Amino acid sequence: MDTCPAGGENALQEQFFHRNTPVRDQVYLERPQIYRLLEKAVQSPLVTVVAGAGYGKTHSVYSFLQNCKAVSSWIQFSARDNNPDRFWENYSGAVEVVSKTIADSLAGLGFPRTERQYDRYYAVPRTDVIPGQKYIFVYDDFHLLNNPAVLLFLERVIMAPFHNITSVIISRTDPPFNLINLFSKGLLARITEDELRFTPEEMGDYFALQDLRLSPEDAAAVYEDTEGWAFAIHLAGISLKKSAAGKYSHSLMRDNIFKHIESEIFSYISGDLQRFLVKLSLIDQLPVELLRNIAEDNKLIGELGKIGAFVSFDMYLNAYRIHHLFLRYLEGKQERLSDEEKRAVYEKAGRWCAEHNLRMDAFSYYEKAGSYEAIFNLVYTLPMLIPDAIAEFLLDILKRAPPEVFIKYVSAPVAYNRLLIVLGRFDEAAAWCREVIALYEALPLSTFISQVLARCYNGMGFNRLLSCVFDGQYDFASYFEKGARYYALSNDGPTMFLDVPSYMCLVGICAQGELEKFIDALSASVPPLVSSLNGCGYGMDYLARAELAFFRADLEGAEQFCSQAVRNAQARNQHEIKHRSLFYLLRINAARGKVEKIRELLKQMNGMAEDVSFFNRHTFNDIGRGWFYAHLGETQKLAPWLKSDFEKSDLNSLSHGFETLVMAKGRFAEKKFSAALSSLESIRASRFGARVFLLGRLEQTALEAVCRYHNDDRAGAFESLKAAYCLAEPEGLDMPFIELGWDMRTLAGAALKEKNCPVPRPWLEKIQRSAASYAKKFIIVKEEFRNEGKAFREEILTPREQRILSALARGFTRGEIARDNALTINDVKGILRSVYNKLGALNRADAIRIAAARGLVKTGE
Repeated sequence: MDTCPAGGENALQEQFFHRNTPVRDQVYLERPQIYRLLEKAVQSPLVTVVAGAGYGKTHSVYSFLQNCKAVSSWIQFSARDNNPDRFWENYSGAVEVVSKTIADSLAGLGFPRTERQYDRYYAVPRTDVIPGQKYIFVYDDFHLLNNPAVLLFLERVIMAPFHNITSVIISRTDPPFNLINLFSKGLLARITEDELRFTPEEMGDYFALQDLRLSPEDAAAVYEDTEGWAFAIHLAGISLKKSAAGKYSHSLMRDNIFKHIESEIFSYISGDLQRFLVKLSLIDQLPVELLRNIAEDNKLIGELGKIGAFVSFDMYLNAYRIHHLFLRYLEGKQERLSDEEKRAVYEKAGRWCAEHNLRMDAFSYYEKAGSYEAIFNLVYTLPMLIPDAIAEFLLDILKRAPPEVFIKYVSAPVAYNRLLIVLGRFDEAAAWCREVIALYEALPLSTFISQVLARCYNGMGFNRLLSCVFDGQYDFASYFEKGARYYALSNDGPTMFLDVPSYMCLVGICAQGELEKFIDALSASVPPLVSSLNGCGYGMDYLARAELAFFRADLEGAEQFCSQAVRNAQARNQHEIKHRSLFYLLRINAARGKVEKIRELLKQMNGMAEDVSFFNRHTFNDIGRGWFYAHLGETQKLAPWLKSDFEKSDLNSLSHGFETLVMAKGRFAEKKFSAALSSLESIRASRFGARVFLLGRLEQTALEAVCRYHNDDRAGAFESLKAAYCLAEPEGLDMPFIELGWDMRTLAGAALKEKNCPVPRPWLEKIQRSAASYAKKFIIVKEEFRNEGKAFREEILTPREQRILSALARGFTRGEIARDNALTINDVKGILRSVYNKLGALNRADAIRIAAARGLVKTGE
């Protein structure tokens, strides 16, 4: 078939391409980059060209075929092809282009409805099909088909092609086939709206054909408004021709689009669908699950396909998208909705976002709904030290809140104080809390007032706990004790999870006895915190003691304290305390050369990364495991963001920074010593982070010393070594030197040879011996892990990961997988993230491809 038949539901949208007349009789703008894209695509057995009306799908494919050496056949579908007998006539007629003999045989067989008839179809001789000849079958307007029998036949034909036959599906929606298998094997080429959009240069060429000349400013404005959508560019051309001055008018362009939407689309759909679309214009995310909740009638979702190019469905995201011009049109009709209707939409959107970990969007929707109670409830599901960006965002919401919110909700003044602390505004937070405490302590005591005061005193305690690293005043326990007393009167306390900073010992002063003084105060804080905040901080005192023992190279004592910290933390779901304790146990067993114990600890840390109640689970796991991989020299195992200069963790900057030390260790392992020094310098330049901690400064300075030595900066190395010694000596903190193994042994030996030795010789000799002993044991760990082939044993997929990946390979959606395995959607997302990390995959198709190549899953099961 050598012409492109007429078709399409919206004649005006297709007018740009003159589809009602043969394509060969028209003059069109040539688009070489689209032809190159199609030339590469048709090397695959299947090509899908999916976009809304007016994107030039049909014209692009047809024009390409005019210059293609392949034998092509074009099937133009209509709604009538949902009749199997009518479809069969159309299909047989298309086959006749390839072979009249085969077409006659198919016409005699009739449409196959049974397996026996399918067997006869497959048995039709293909003798006229030339082995060396390329054949292309085009199925246009595929979205008009809905008959299950017709779709089943096409799926069987298209999904099992001959090696020299390519099927091209042109459709406004993705075909209802399981295409994951073909895509994962590289047998499917997808062309979407993004590829079909006009480039700015092509738009300029099109206007030149219309004898229109635009200034650079007008051209940029047109492209911004149209986003390269061919139909919109056509309307922009009409606007320009109508303009007396030949200047582009955004408002005229918008009016033309809006008039078209009103007359050709909106006026023809039901009032219920109109109202539904206006509701959708209130929100940004349009997943099917949320739309069902808003619609309360699934028929409305089914009718979205009637809107044409303005509403499209992305089967890979399982979500709809509204074209920005249509969205602007719908926004202009939002006054049709009552305030109650708007609040209901925002409530549902906020709830959906909260359930799917889109917390900032949830906060935004809840604010629009006036649901401050939902905001405060969601805040308490977050760690205390939430990321800076979220803290700033929430603080702005509270600043905009009506004054009565701070009177009605007990959480309001406390949340405000917490956000100030998170952002490091300690003095401002303390002043706020003192003001609230003075106000409420002057009033007659009640349950509500006791709740406010309990939370305010706890807020003051956390303020002092975090700021003591700067001033060395460890008075936080007294505030927690007052908070517990008021809690006993109110019997109200939210469940909170303690955030563990880069180091549990929040000490910045280098002086003997400071660490023990802090730990004593921390230990006194645990009972009141646990009682008033439902277990918050349980195990943190043992973690702090374990940390100090480890830095003193007391491995036995550190192990005992870590084990108790794990037990306590696990009993009250204090995830960060447990994870950090496992991390120190990992370092302890690395020092002992205990390979099997290390594997077990890595496995436990992996398991924690699957617990959705552990907010920072992925970041913590990346950092903890990343330290081990960097220490091992296996830097390819580091998470990508730990190897990038431009990516940062989403942890709060007030107390975290250990990830930068891990980055520096990775660069040191790769012998990129200058890059490692740059990473360490970035910590020193930051206001907060690991540098403010005594233990952080010590670890960084010791690493800095060996980096400088390898960089042939002996003087700088000895200077850093002396600085590190001065930090370590008062408390006997030797472990950061010992863990540097052969590198520290070499540096210590070089320092001992100096006439003016920078540090005491006895200490250097001790460190030299201990570092050498450490290196000899750790080399066992290195050899064991490196001899395990392509991946560590702990990297093998767990049974649950294997099961989830297999289901994904068979084409199940995340929702179906969650339902069949009694999991939540977020559980499935977390498991898949773990799978992607282990396989080194970019996305699910990449994961299936890699897993299939390794024999981990079978596609098409």
